[in-house]
Amino acid sequence: MRAIHVIAGLRPEDGGPAYSVPRLCRELAAAGATVELMSVGKAAGGVSEGTYRERYFGWSHSAVPVLSAVRASTGMAQTLRHEASGADVIHGHGLWLMPNVYAGSAARIAHRPLIVAPRGMLSRVALSFSRTKKQAFWLLLQRRAMASAVCFHATSGQEYEDIRAFGLRQPVAIIPNGIDVHPNGKAPAAGRGARTILSLGRVHPKKGLDILLRAWSRLESARPDWRLRIVGPAENGHDKTLKALARELGLSRVTIEGPLYGDSKYAAFEIADLFVLPTLNDNFAVTVAEALAAGIPVIASRGAPWQGLVEHGCGWWTDAGVDVLAAALADATAQPPATLAAMGERGRVWMARDFSWRRTGRDMMQVYEWLTGLGAKPSVVRVA
Repeated sequence: MRAIHVIAGLRPEDGGPAYSVPRLCRELAAAGATVELMSVGKAAGGVSEGTYRERYFGWSHSAVPVLSAVRASTGMAQTLRHEASGADVIHGHGLWLMPNVYAGSAARIAHRPLIVAPRGMLSRVALSFSRTKKQAFWLLLQRRAMASAVCFHATSGQEYEDIRAFGLRQPVAIIPNGIDVHPNGKAPAAGRGARTILSLGRVHPKKGLDILLRAWSRLESARPDWRLRIVGPAENGHDKTLKALARELGLSRVTIEGPLYGDSKYAAFEIADLFVLPTLNDNFAVTVAEALAAGIPVIASRGAPWQGLVEHGCGWWTDAGVDVLAAALADATAQPPATLAAMGERGRVWMARDFSWRRTGRDMMQVYEWLTGLGAKPSVVRVA
């Protein structure tokens, strides 16, 4: 089984798929597939060899504002056209950028099955951002590329509903992202100083971080032993907007910080007592899974598909809004450290049991075998 995966970018600031897509490729390779992952943004012609192969293509017209925004790459387009016929499946990740179009075009010309993973980009909230540009891109390029898809890959039931609401009727494989779980659990909270609420991820309007600041403003004076950290790469200056709001609200124990990666990111999880994601919409929200895997209880909005937080006793799943988030924060921060630690441990066990990357790779491999006539339709696939 040879699979070519295509994604616009793998920079950390490109968000959750920059972690989850390479991790999926690694697990598919472990399951016996020959996997190649193509992306734009690093040195042209760059290759990384491991359990699977990463190939990096130059970013054409990167200095031209309009053309740069769609992540065009002549090198990727040419290579895909040349090599698609040697693949068994082509798996594209994301929408609204030229690499997503290249994947569809190459699959159509080579008569190879195309799987499209929208990665949250078909949600109502996501479609509301830059709506006019997306409508134009759809009419000019994306619609034809999507027509080549024989199957969609959703990472949650919520994303499946988004795909159907958009009017797409092809089969959908619902396969969540996996998560790497620390085998030893979380270090004890004693001696760490102020207790910490962490919100880590892209600093973008759809993440509802303004709601978080307003909710925290109702609680800050009553919780002198707690602080709030908002951490992540900012888009379109949204960090400045949030800092201005924090000043307007008179908040004193809030920091709005830049991104953390690698060991620094995991150190932030290690000292956090509570994780909060008040997102308006996320197809999976890998940071929730990362927090749970690190042994941290979570407050997430219903904009993310994490109802299991309540079912597994490891967090709160709330409606969007200042009032409900403030109430959840008040409840969570009133809990003794031992209670929050026990909730976090339940979350860690849940991630280890149900969100292993091995299971994700196995399920995706079965989808590939089905699409190429080597196996029956897997249970993870919905055709209606």
